[in-house]
Amino acid sequence: MSGAAAGTGLEACRVESVDVHAFEVPTDGPDGKEQDGTLEWDSTTVVLVRVHAGGRTGLGYTYGDVSVASFVESKLAGVVEGADVTAPQALWDRMGRQIRNAGRPGVGAMAVSAMDVALWDLKARLLELPLVHLLPAWHDRVPVYGSGGFTNYSLDRLTDQLTGWVEQGIPRVKLKTSRDPESDPQRLTAVRTAIGDEPEVFTDANGALGRKQALYWAHRFHDEWDVRWFEEPVSSADLDGLRMLRERGPGRLEIAAGEYAYTTQDFLNLVEGPAVDCLQADVTRCGGITGVLEAAGLSAAHHLDLSAHCAPAVSAHAFCAVRRLRHLEYFHDHVRLERLLFDGTLSPDGGALRPDTGRPGLGLDVKWPDVERYRVYGTHTA
Repeated sequence: MSGAAAGTGLEACRVESVDVHAFEVPTDGPDGKEQDGTLEWDSTTVVLVRVHAGGRTGLGYTYGDVSVASFVESKLAGVVEGADVTAPQALWDRMGRQIRNAGRPGVGAMAVSAMDVALWDLKARLLELPLVHLLPAWHDRVPVYGSGGFTNYSLDRLTDQLTGWVEQGIPRVKLKTSRDPESDPQRLTAVRTAIGDEPEVFTDANGALGRKQALYWAHRFHDEWDVRWFEEPVSSADLDGLRMLRERGPGRLEIAAGEYAYTTQDFLNLVEGPAVDCLQADVTRCGGITGVLEAAGLSAAHHLDLSAHCAPAVSAHAFCAVRRLRHLEYFHDHVRLERLLFDGTLSPDGGALRPDTGRPGLGLDVKWPDVERYRVYGTHTA
């Protein structure tokens, strides 16, 4: 029994039921599409997991294919139902064993992530605590950077979006690059002209480049536009390529990766060497809040900062528990979707997100029945 649970009656509380939903929301990009260095898409799917116990409901979610929803129901719901609500970490371990043969990375890890977040949220709500106060928090806020700048945006839309974040007091912004590398100089010049010299500019190639090509653009990005962050210049699976770029690129240009780390070993592979200057973790992919805590320990032990990849409504709480915290990607798509789906989302204040300590758990409530227009899986029952 945890100290927080002692004397509250929580120690006798067990998960009563789990329900799973998926919602597909069209993008708001040009011609209904968005592009980065390697992918084009016209919608984003949110898989929502709700866990019920003691008259409270915890929620968690991930961004992935609708198949994640059926994975949760077929492989994880039975592990969680009837289990003690006081120990999300123990259930995380049990879920990991359960999906061993079904596939731990990818869909399996995203399913565990959504369930883990829901379990932490449930425990916090039962204790009537904001989630950040249940976690071993080092911080009370998470700095953010504005992220979007898709490769199919016009120059006007690109500069309007990034300038908008700067005007909100966000001192760092990121654009997608490298789908058509020869167009990037015009795009970066337009961004620098629009936002000025002071805000930091980040770039993200989404693994689009080869090693030598990435090294060439690393030097140009840094020398011509003062870019300080180059995310996934090569595939995050190319550990040797990342290490080469980290060692041979400009000294003030940081190489970042980790958003596709699904397991603790994935993070270990990136920090050994190391292959990155700053590690990233996605709470909706890496095993949820429990997975973030493991990644945080690895980053601290290897003297590397950890940056949160997207999902701001959850990450604002989870990454307060990261000692070597750098910042959080305030991603256009996720900000937009979370505001459509949930009440209680956060807005930047002074370039940071501060968890709402006046609401229990994540502080989120689903916007029933508004979300029904986007439903592609599950049925809502009160």
